[in-house]
Amino acid sequence: MSLSPSTPATAVSVELPMERGASLRSFNSFGLPSNAQTLVRIRSTADVRRVVDHPELGRAPKFVLGGGSNLVLTRDVPACVLKMEIEGIRLLHTHEDAWVVEAGAGVVWHDLVAWCLDHGLPGLENMALIPGTVGAAPVQNIGAYGVELKDRFESLDAVDLVTGRTVTLDAAQCRFGYRDSIFKQGLAGKSVITTVRLRLPRPWTPMLGYLELERKVLETGISAPDARQIFDWVCAIRRAKLPDPAVIGNAGSFFKNPVVTAEQCRDIIGRDPHVVHYPLDDGSFKLAAGWLIDACGWKGKSIGRAGVYEKQALVLVNRGGASGAEVVTLARAIQESVYGRFGIRLEPEPVVV
Repeated sequence: MSLSPSTPATAVSVELPMERGASLRSFNSFGLPSNAQTLVRIRSTADVRRVVDHPELGRAPKFVLGGGSNLVLTRDVPACVLKMEIEGIRLLHTHEDAWVVEAGAGVVWHDLVAWCLDHGLPGLENMALIPGTVGAAPVQNIGAYGVELKDRFESLDAVDLVTGRTVTLDAAQCRFGYRDSIFKQGLAGKSVITTVRLRLPRPWTPMLGYLELERKVLETGISAPDARQIFDWVCAIRRAKLPDPAVIGNAGSFFKNPVVTAEQCRDIIGRDPHVVHYPLDDGSFKLAAGWLIDACGWKGKSIGRAGVYEKQALVLVNRGGASGAEVVTLARAIQESVYGRFGIRLEPEPVVV
């Protein structure tokens, strides 16, 4: 397969771009006000090492910023903000059972999904239009419509923010969980992901075991969609229910879908037969957090200038000029409401700073 050339993810930049007192409003998808004491644009692995070796920045606390799509800023950031802008996508290996694709941490995730499809490399289409960057994807173990990053993961490179050394981690070492990884646990704030490699299985098989995709099959009569068709369906589904951050500030799905035991699920179904739920391989059940929030009457409601999106209760939005504190206050009120009715504690997906 002949692919168009791309800049390797490890390309070296000639200087260390640094800004003092930089506004972060345009760097977080909620559009919340915040300033960074120092912001450094990271365009290569070498830039990370330059920060680590810098006489001032090397000792300062670090905050890694990707696309800012999973972030609630409630104050100014006193740390040195590393704005990840490492570019580059390439087909690294072709194996009998898989393609391995490598991408820089600053690549927009959706752009990677589209690039793979354009080059005949299916496997990521169910995760189309997930906001954020490639480097943030393993941190959150992003997923949608029946596919998670861990299902397509090969390895990643990360730089230790104390020593400047690069390490390569496989899936087991990343300790992926539901919207979780070692980068939210033991390595939180201690390293920065620079390059990610994904393993796309061949032959390709469609992943259609999600309610909204099953509906698309029935609506269109297309029982054997190709990867491009699934990509188009996923994009249409997401655009129909999720607001564009360029139009109205938001961080996508704000709460994780809670996982409960079979007994807990039966109890909730007994009280609310229409609750949306999905069985998991271990016998537990995943509940739709959006349904729980909607059942508590939050859709379209607001606290201050932060609100719940009218088309999808799982999404909190900035109605114009909202502060991070208002978003957090709204989120806590929703958590208390859902716990009061269902006895379930919703866990936020975004990082609150």
